[in-house]
Amino acid sequence: DKVICPLMDARRNQTYTGLYEFIRKEGSYELSVLKEQCAVDVTEILESLNELGQPVIFLGDGVPVYKTQIAEKCQVPYTFAPAGMNRQRAASIGSLGVLYAKTGRLITAAEHEPEYLRKSQAEREREEANGC
Repeated sequence: DKVICPLMDARRNQTYTGLYEFIRKEGSYELSVLKEQCAVDVTEILESLNELGQPVIFLGDGVPVYKTQIAEKCQVPYTFAPAGMNRQRAASIGSLGVLYAKTGRLITAAEHEPEYLRKSQAEREREEANGC
């Protein structure tokens, strides 16, 4: 019944995040993406949440890092996920894998590619040095 906002600390006041909610559909729940995963300033994601105007639950390793900013800038009701549910867990990945397999969403290990949300610090510094 809340918007889900994972916060992964990306340093320099940046966070890897996205916004999600569960929608009841045909007797079960389906995850709906409200904002695709992205790398943004924590203030920007808090502004997005304020615009949505719905209660939110925060989770992830960015929560302790940005807890003060959340308290200062979040204008909607919010909570934090309990300790046992606020970090990535292998069991969750396994459950997602089962769901993907049931829907035919399969790839081989060789086909798997990481999805980078921003360039590495080394790449950014090299571009700055080259005037790009």
